[in-house]
Order: sequence, then structure tokens, then C-alpha cells
Amino acid sequence: MIGWLAGVVRRNDQGLLILDVGGVGYQVHLASRRDVAEGTHLEVHVRTALRDDSIILYGFLESEERDFFDQLLATPGVGPSTALAALRTMEMAELVGAIEEGDVKRVATVPGVGAKTASRIVLELRGKVLSPPEPVSLPRDLDDALRSLGYSVSEIREALADVELPDDEATALRVALSRLARA
Repeated sequence: MIGWLAGVVRRNDQGLLILDVGGVGYQVHLASRRDVAEGTHLEVHVRTALRDDSIILYGFLESEERDFFDQLLATPGVGPSTALAALRTMEMAELVGAIEEGDVKRVATVPGVGAKTASRIVLELRGKVLSPPEPVSLPRDLDDALRSLGYSVSEIREALADVELPDDEATALRVALSRLARA
């Protein structure tokens, strides 16, 4: 599975990017309202979907968006196209707010989401999705190491929110693991 890509945008056709990573062009469906210009260096968190006849990459500018995408997919009746449309239609914080407030009409403004599906999304996710908290500033290597060990973004945030990590990566990893073990 591909979890993350960094490269240069070679083509952007309404959210469908060709991302040049070391001479290999990856086609990525970007879940963002922001337009990314060709030639821009871009780092995306990826969710890989395997189909019988294809491999589809969904790209997210923030790992929290990828996690939220996964939560949307877990909702009955919501597939990747609908989840992608939701993140392209409104900012994640706005969508989370609508879900938490039970605003079915606002959720139903997502293309392809009718009142029934919007109600299901609110019912399934209300109280389970939190507004994105302030990010914990971690070195990328440390964040990647902790997530590769199976810790979620929210677990890492919660355990390390009030911790000043040492500059030495090995020591910082030990401190982070000990905090996560206690959480």
C-alpha cells in the first residue's frame, strides 16, 4: 500500500493529478478544494483502493483528512466518490461541524448526497468525529515512525499534546513511546 507521496505536479485536471515522484507519474485523486498549479512540489497522504481492474490513489494534504475520509467510507452507502466529493465541497472543519450539529441539510449539499444519505452520515458519525485539534508539531520522521507502529493521529496528539520532545530523534522516539504506552 502507498501511504504517502512527494513529487512535482505535472498535470492537474479538476482534482485529478499526475504526481511525478522520481520519474514515475502517479495518478492521484486529490481531496482538496485548493487548486494546485503544475510544477508545484506537493506532498500528499494517500489512501490506496484496490479494485479488480485498477489501483486508485486518493490524496490528502493533511493526514486528518485521510482519517476523516476513512470514517466517511465506514458509513453505509458512502463510497470513495461520495467521500471525495464531501471533502472537495467544503472544508473538513465545516463538514465536521455540520455533522456534530446534526445539520442534515448542510451535509446534503454535497453532490451525490441526498437527504437519506446525509441523515445516515450524521447518525453514524455524530459524536465520533472531532473538530481537527491544533496539530502537535512533530518531526516528520517521528510522526511517520509512530504511525507505522499503528498509533493513530488522535492517539499521538492526545499523548504528546503537552510534551516538549528532545531534539535527538532516538530520545524523542523513546519519550513518545513511553507517553503513548501510558495513554
